[in-house]
Amino acid sequence: MAMSSVPPPVSSPECGLKVFWDDRLISYDFGTGHPLNPVRVELTMALAREYELLDAPNVVVEEFEAADDELLGLVHDPAYIAAVKHAGATGLPELRHGLGSPDNPVFLGMHDASALVTGASVAAARAVWTGGAEHAANVSGGLHHALSEAASGFCVYNDPAVAIAWLLANGAERVAYVDVDVHHGDGVQAAFYDDPRVLTISLHETPRTLFPGTGFPNETGGPGAEGSAVNVALPPGTGDAAWLRAFDAVVPPLLEAFRPQVLVTQHGCDSHALDPLAHLILSVDGQRTVYAWLHRLAHRLAGGRWVVTGGGGYELVQVVPRAWTHLLAEAAGRPIAPETATPEPWRDFVRRRTGEVAPRRMTDGTSVVEVVTWGNGYDPANPVDQAVLATRRAVFPEHGLDPMTGL
Repeated sequence: MAMSSVPPPVSSPECGLKVFWDDRLISYDFGTGHPLNPVRVELTMALAREYELLDAPNVVVEEFEAADDELLGLVHDPAYIAAVKHAGATGLPELRHGLGSPDNPVFLGMHDASALVTGASVAAARAVWTGGAEHAANVSGGLHHALSEAASGFCVYNDPAVAIAWLLANGAERVAYVDVDVHHGDGVQAAFYDDPRVLTISLHETPRTLFPGTGFPNETGGPGAEGSAVNVALPPGTGDAAWLRAFDAVVPPLLEAFRPQVLVTQHGCDSHALDPLAHLILSVDGQRTVYAWLHRLAHRLAGGRWVVTGGGGYELVQVVPRAWTHLLAEAAGRPIAPETATPEPWRDFVRRRTGEVAPRRMTDGTSVVEVVTWGNGYDPANPVDQAVLATRRAVFPEHGLDPMTGL
């Protein structure tokens, strides 16, 4: 499994973006009424196709194999993998492993569907590391809550963690993971909490008000890996401008200090104001802005090596398809102007598929103001600034940075 620790020059990737997709990915389905409805991914891919993103000269849609037990075992305990297989074959719960709970009901074929999602993320990591692509995406992935021995938060196997573990097993020495889902990326953090080769950064709603109840600023990494776990716990009601200020105050300086060889990102869009499961109030426009920011950071600090996954997002029609189509467009270097109308054939498909009225434009009509950066001053009365400063105080010194100035 091991290979050279030196990745190929970024000047010679086979293509700009590889998208790993198979229609079988929508088989990751917990059933009627469950919030994680695979129609959200189906509608995303349909919208991306209507914009001809997947047919662009620098984009390749590629097949992949499901993750085998050896790959899954980079993160997950063999007994847990066996339990997932048993539950998926029999339909019987394995409650000691979190299988059969309301969040993670058992469904037939559960192992196969989950291993397929993981295989797509590992294929994305492999493509970026070996020079097959500059960027690679698996929008069905981002199942960041799964733990080594248990399903959690709609997640059976932790595909981003397995992809990162594959990179480490194949010579990567510094991998950065940035998670912008509204929920804490607890499973990925747990997998690498004691590993200084992996920097995990999660911006999420405070665990005081939202699942999974972890992700406080004082969770900073285990012995020998101090400062490798970074958590920005934002108050309910945080919107575009404040969220982007928090991102700017934490993510770029830490990535600059860490200098990752690969940037892996999780793009849960449940931070949106319309999302039914959380309490932040971002717009699609704000989310689009951070996708572009991460893209620039990948080029500036990680040699362009960018592995992109989806994540949460439970407003299935109005939010997820537009957000992740913007994400794919950004990764393809073909950003879609916010005021662009959604294609009429796609709106017709949405109506037939869901019975809902699709959004007519790729924008929420929100003007994302220029970010007021941390360098312009700290407001001690602002709860977002309080959250940011708590994070900076917890981890910046471990990276040789001053918590106030970032220098």
